[in-house]
Amino acid sequence: MSIFKRIFGICSTKPPADEGCWIFEGGKIELDLSRIPELIQKGSAIRLEKKGLGYRILLVHGDDGEFHAFHNKCTHAGRRIDPLPGTSTLRCCSVGKSTWDYQGKLISGSAKEPLTGLPVEKAEGKVTIRLA
Repeated sequence: MSIFKRIFGICSTKPPADEGCWIFEGGKIELDLSRIPELIQKGSAIRLEKKGLGYRILLVHGDDGEFHAFHNKCTHAGRRIDPLPGTSTLRCCSVGKSTWDYQGKLISGSAKEPLTGLPVEKAEGKVTIRLA
């Protein structure tokens, strides 16, 4: 990531190209994986942001093959989070470079708190993230 992007806190992770690939209702987000090619490869991720959602979500297809969801907000300065390619970690988009593991545990950086993880279930080509 360039220093310019770090100074301004610009993340690399994008929202899914198909805005209709996910719905939010009843305290959960349901995603149709067949409509999200961005999540095919391990280490990939998408941002979920929508009016009424309450907060930003980061969904990662981890290097471990599992899906992990987090409040997409650094616990230091509130910037977005990106997966760190080739590792099983997440990193803040700012110059502080706070880093966490897939359980949300802080590894290094300016942040002092873990990330808020969310329960994720995968079944029959769908991923469900429980918010409540």
